[in-house]
Amino acid sequence: MQDIIIAPVHISNTGMVTRIIYELSKLFPGKIKRIDLGINLKKSFSFERNQYHSTGLLAEAVNYTGELEGKVVVLVDFDLYVPVFTFVFGEAQLNGKHSIVSLCRLHEEFYTGQTDDELLFQRAIKEILHELGHNFGLLHCNNWDCVMHSSTIIEEVDIKGSIYCPECFKAITANNS
Repeated sequence: MQDIIIAPVHISNTGMVTRIIYELSKLFPGKIKRIDLGINLKKSFSFERNQYHSTGLLAEAVNYTGELEGKVVVLVDFDLYVPVFTFVFGEAQLNGKHSIVSLCRLHEEFYTGQTDDELLFQRAIKEILHELGHNFGLLHCNNWDCVMHSSTIIEEVDIKGSIYCPECFKAITANNS
């Protein structure tokens, strides 16, 4: 079984990271590790958009973690984009090793001004599982009960399921041995 490495970058809520690692350890049979990742953020920042280019950050992460065994999830708390979208919750290398998830737009206060740490945690787990699914070779799923359903707005993150559907679970199990 492959290890999963959580690599927070400028995350102030260390309790959230610890909780995420604990939850992932219940879902994946391999080891869940945490590494601190000090990547160069300047190259990926867009002053015009006031966001970070997720693909650029993934490339930076590869430079620092390419030799590590397992899947690497870079966790950030700032806004991400790819040129064709206003924002993204995350991005992953399909059948690859690296993914990135932003907590920025998963915070309820981004939308309502109200803090809800439990909702943030549920959203974060869904998006981490989603990006890991891509790392394990899964495409988007049409099943709304599956965490692999595509989410382009926060309401879709909230609506979709928090686990893999049976078909996606079978595929992830086959690709994680």
